[in-house]
Amino acid sequence: MLSPLMPVVLVGCGNMGRAMLSGWLRNGFDPGNILVIARKGHADLPEGAQHPDLRVLRDIGDLPRTQKASAVVFAVKPGAMAGVMGSCRFLVNPETVFLSVAAGISLKTLQDGLGSQTRSVRAMPNTPTAVGRGVTALCAGPGVGEEQKKLCHTLGESTGLAVWLDDERLMDAVTALSGSGPAYIFHMTEALTKAGEALGLPPRLATALARHTVCGSGELMYQSADTAEQLRQYVTSPGGTTEAGLAVLMPELTSLMTRTLQAAAERSAYLGTRESHADAIKNSQGAEQ
Repeated sequence: MLSPLMPVVLVGCGNMGRAMLSGWLRNGFDPGNILVIARKGHADLPEGAQHPDLRVLRDIGDLPRTQKASAVVFAVKPGAMAGVMGSCRFLVNPETVFLSVAAGISLKTLQDGLGSQTRSVRAMPNTPTAVGRGVTALCAGPGVGEEQKKLCHTLGESTGLAVWLDDERLMDAVTALSGSGPAYIFHMTEALTKAGEALGLPPRLATALARHTVCGSGELMYQSADTAEQLRQYVTSPGGTTEAGLAVLMPELTSLMTRTLQAAAERSAYLGTRESHADAIKNSQGAEQ
């Protein structure tokens, strides 16, 4: 159980913020050491997070100017980051690490928006964090200490797998693969369902078969020490039905998935470098307090 001396401040409680908060609480994080900034207050909290010791405020401006934090976690949309950073500058000090899960927001953007003394870590989690099967990739900026890295790792690991990147440029690839990946799996499930319906299965039955097949296969892969290739081979009998289906799927899927990830990675890179980020930060310079 992680219990920092200073609270973790979660700024934003949308889909990703709720997923992270659920993971922290589920894994024994002391709710008394979590301070949530949520626009709708307690109404934004996920089911099961209505703990009496959990402190919830509607605006960053409601924090006392003497507030200290072990970590400030930004879980807001990229377009809102400039204003949020401007409002959080009073929290900047060497003891506090700023952890951003906003897609495309670079470490340099965080430093420009918060100040040169900022200790910041960029993170890319995905939505399965809500059920403890998430992936969070982390990349540390200048000056981040080992204890701060341990704290960020614990925050990420409490919702699934946490991995560190030495090169921030790899974050675009991570965003394309594990960040956007759940949507690809969901769409594949949709496609399996429609294909089953095309073969005559009733819609509800096709839906149940597709969902349970995808979920069961994922859990088997999670628990197994075998590679995905080995697991595939176990199911594929020579001359059987699976081999016949794979003969159609395999020649196209790898190329299609490569193009899919490339498109997502290019979009991530664009979001991280577009001039509007820099312009928004400039516009926020006078927004503090």
